[in-house]
Amino acid sequence: ALRAVRAWTLPPLYAYSPGSLKLLDEAGGLEPYEKKALAAALRPWRERFPEVRVTEHVEIGSAGQVLLSVAGHAQLMVVGRRARRTAVGARIGSVAHGVLHHAPCPVAVVPHA
Repeated sequence: ALRAVRAWTLPPLYAYSPGSLKLLDEAGGLEPYEKKALAAALRPWRERFPEVRVTEHVEIGSAGQVLLSVAGHAQLMVVGRRARRTAVGARIGSVAHGVLHHAPCPVAVVPHA
C-alpha cells in the first residue's frame, strides 16, 4: 500500500489574482483544490499500476512537518528534490534535509525535473 501526501500552506495575499481566485472558486476552496491537484498528479501512476492501493492525504502545514507526522508507520518515505545542475553539485532542499534527519524510517530522495 502507498500513502501519497500533499502538504499545503495558505498562499501569501499578494499571490491572489482574479485567475487564481476563479480556479479556487471552481474547486470549492483551497483544500478541495489541493485534493484535486494530488489526484491529478497520481492519475497516470494509478492507470499504470492499478493493483497498487493508494491512500491520499492532504493536510495544511509545512511539508516537512506534515511528512514527519505521517512517517510513524511507514516502511519507506520517498521525497522528491528538483534536479538542478549547479557549479557546486547537487543540493537537497529543506524538506528532504529535515526528513532525512528526523524520519523514523528509511528515506529515499529522488530527483525530478
